[in-house]
Amino acid sequence: MFPDDLRYTSKHEWVRQGAGSTVRVGITSYAAEALGDVVYVSLPQIGEEVAADDACAEVESTKSVSDVYSPATGVVTAVNELLNSSPETINSDPYGDGWIFELELSEPGEVEDLLDADAYIELVSG
Repeated sequence: MFPDDLRYTSKHEWVRQGAGSTVRVGITSYAAEALGDVVYVSLPQIGEEVAADDACAEVESTKSVSDVYSPATGVVTAVNELLNSSPETINSDPYGDGWIFELELSEPGEVEDLLDADAYIELVSG
């Protein structure tokens, strides 16, 4: 349910290490399920500087609107344009095509401080 190769935040974002100091960010299947059917995603701006725990995107569902927080400090280098036309991809493929943005990390070590899959499972089942 929660891939072992990812890191997680206590606010339900996931982080996948990419090339160099770039990471891809999305929300977990747990968060997507809790939100219900996603109908709109407000993406961050490419080039935007964000700090760890900054709200930088928004996911709107039939139930509510939720912020997506940056898991680390850096610069947004890419956004998932697919979500503009198919926001429901977050529900159907949260760890694949449902990613939200990519971040060039200012401090690559920050990701190591995030939760691993076991710690995230403990968080959501507690």
